[in-house]
Amino acid sequence: MSQMTQLLKMDTEDGSIVASVARVEAEQGLRRTLLFVTMPGSVADCLLYAIERELPWLVIERVEHIQAACTKFAHPVSLVLIDPEHVKAAEDAAMDISRLHPLALTAVMELDSHNPSCSFPEIFESKLIRGVLPMDLKLDVWLSVIRLMLRGGEYFPTGLFHSYADKFVRNPTARPANGSASPAARNISEDDLSDLTSREIEILEMVSRGLQNKAIAAALGLSEHTVKIHLHNIIRKLGAHNRTEAAARFHDYHKPASRPR
Repeated sequence: MSQMTQLLKMDTEDGSIVASVARVEAEQGLRRTLLFVTMPGSVADCLLYAIERELPWLVIERVEHIQAACTKFAHPVSLVLIDPEHVKAAEDAAMDISRLHPLALTAVMELDSHNPSCSFPEIFESKLIRGVLPMDLKLDVWLSVIRLMLRGGEYFPTGLFHSYADKFVRNPTARPANGSASPAARNISEDDLSDLTSREIEILEMVSRGLQNKAIAAALGLSEHTVKIHLHNIIRKLGAHNRTEAAARFHDYHKPASRPR
């Protein structure tokens, strides 16, 4: 059995073949592409230098619009980072991006994670966006988030939850631009929580604090595969679209102003 096969066998027990392939290829020194879709100068040179220094196997490519991202590059794309103003265009091109870059995770760059440019419903309902990269993090934390995303891990800063929850508490009738009911408006009730097991509530609480599957698994002494199964059950029981929506609803429920009386 080859080293590649052995590593994949160990890593794909949880079914995450995309993240496993990316990790194995990175460990074996194969080149990958980090694609920025942003205007020139939007990403500080010091950040680009830090990526090149810490992740020498990564090739940085920069384009100014989504159409330019819908093409093949010399090395497979592992991560696509886009400016908030490109989100709608990225959604429109989601099928092309997924087809051309099947191993890539797509995330939005936010200059201020506490005052995000993208609305929470926009992130919830996205078919493409699977993370938010705050650009105001300390360099070592920022690089850690980049590494997580390169391995297929989703990241949503807790500030994003807090920002949206605060806005919803101030204006509970708020609706997203498309006129559909806001995800946070479908509040968690006592009955919803009663459907969850104690372990599921424990995991949901950790997700609402921004913890990723690997950290949750380590803290609870579980495998990542088990955590993913619990999350699947949580999302199904709450009728949420994804883990982010489930976590936001849980966060809203624990806001004093949003508790049922």
